Amino acid sequence: MTHINTLDPGASPLDYYGFELRRYREAAGLTQRQLGDIVYCTGSLVGQIETARKLPTLPFSERVDIALGTGGALSRLHELVMRSQLPAWFQQVAELEARAIEICSFQDHMVLGLLQTRAYARAVFGVLDDTDLDDRTEVRLARQRILEKPEPPVFWAILSEAALFLEIGGRETMREQLAHLLSFENNPRVNIQVLPFSAGAHAGLTGSFDLYRFASDPTIVYTESYGSGHPTANPDTVKDCSLRYDHLQAAALSLKDSAELIRRVMEERYGEQHGSGGDPVA
Repeated sequence: MTHINTLDPGASPLDYYGFELRRYREAAGLTQRQLGDIVYCTGSLVGQIETARKLPTLPFSERVDIALGTGGALSRLHELVMRSQLPAWFQQVAELEARAIEICSFQDHMVLGLLQTRAYARAVFGVLDDTDLDDRTEVRLARQRILEKPEPPVFWAILSEAALFLEIGGRETMREQLAHLLSFENNPRVNIQVLPFSAGAHAGLTGSFDLYRFASDPTIVYTESYGSGHPTANPDTVKDCSLRYDHLQAAALSLKDSAELIRRVMEERYGEQHGSGGDPVA
């Protein structure tokens, strides 16, 4: 267990966050319990965050910033803390996401992480391993804040139709997830297309991949295998994957038709079902 009197602020971003939280709290003359009362949590939770045993959430950081007059310091630090909690092999990818001006993603079997709801992400992470499920889910959701920046990247996402039918987390979770996809329908910077089953053989049969484009740096292609990620700027690979993405977009449904399919699956497959007498069926 990490003790507050031995916490090393240089050990990790999480340790630095805890060190700074304690410093700001003590400068304000507040106990952990008093600060907890102000920001609507327990003093025990404040203590766990100060000793790097618990991840801070963004709402917690924002409330503490206001309560202690930090000028937003902890909220700004929160993004770095969340990124540091990603698997080491994925941290570089999160940095690419944060810097890119355009992201093009193809996902061949499920909804990709940047578009997942909390319940969907928990269901994905919970397969065979439910340890630290809340924290792991929070870390994934923190990546999605790149879409909320003042100037977010232009995001193109192509999902296989299979992702709409693979029932992850149950019917309610899937209905919420598909509704979340539809929430971007009028957002010109988040564009979601569905690759229908009727497309048959297509340019993405070799697997999922992402393209990250930047204002001045070379384009990066990212692919993933079990427990490892593979970013590359190799010109031949970038050229090949860019061509594949163009063909996937051509084979996918239009933005409008994609939204209509998502809506139809949400209502017909995951909507409220009724028995023959018209009463809802659980």
